[in-house]
Parts: sequence; structure tokens; C-alpha cells
Amino acid sequence: MIILVLLSSAGAAAAIYLVLDQRGGTEGEPQQQTLAPTPPVFTRIEPFTVNLADDRFGSRLLYTGITLRVGNEQSKAIIEEHMPQVRSRLLILLSGKQASELTSTEGKEALAQAIISRLSVPLTENQPPLDLREVLFTEFIVQ
Repeated sequence: MIILVLLSSAGAAAAIYLVLDQRGGTEGEPQQQTLAPTPPVFTRIEPFTVNLADDRFGSRLLYTGITLRVGNEQSKAIIEEHMPQVRSRLLILLSGKQASELTSTEGKEALAQAIISRLSVPLTENQPPLDLREVLFTEFIVQ
């Protein structure tokens, strides 16, 4: 009878050990924390039309809609608060481009980098730096 009790106790102890081991119930090991991915922050710039610089085909137009992916809500708030300045900077930048510069994929990528550079210049004094991550063209028509 004593042997039966000892075997039962040993079996129960082994079962408990296996269950705790499978759960990762050892307290001596540090637990790995998984960080939840932060959702992207976007700010939309209403579509607009701009006259492009004259080329060999004469006057051309660009109709574009732009969305900016920013790194934080503070950058989004600054851009939205100063939207007239943002749009003005974009119109000045775009009006200096020729249609031939904008029709290729490389031209659009270069334009996206130029937009980031132009908008990275502070809009006001003592403005924290904007965390601009990406320029997304949601509409893009050269005519």
C-alpha cells in the first residue's frame, strides 16, 4: 500500500512538472514581452491642380493627391495646423517641375524625396522636427 502511495505521488509530481514546463512556468527565466505594432499615422492633403513648367509640348497640368505617413501624432497635428503653408510649399515645388520629370517611376520617387526635404524645413519658430516617413501619391495625373 505504501508503495502504491509513493508511486502515485511520484506520478503526480512528474505530471505537475511537465505541465508547468510546457507553460513556461519557470520563474527563473525572464519573460519575453512582445510589443504590439503601432498603427501607422497618416495625414491627407486634399488633391490640387498645378501648372507645370513649360516644356517642348507647351503648358501641362498636374493633378495630384498626397498622403503623408508620419511617425507620430505630434507631426500630424503640426502639418494639419499649418496646412496652408504645406500646400503653398508643395505648389511652389511642383510648379517648377516639367511633365517629363514626373512621368517615370524614378521621377515620382525623386519628387517624393523632394517633398520630404521641403516639408522638413520648420514651418514656425521653435517647431519640433517633423517625423516624415513616406509620401504616398493617392492620385497623380499629368496632362
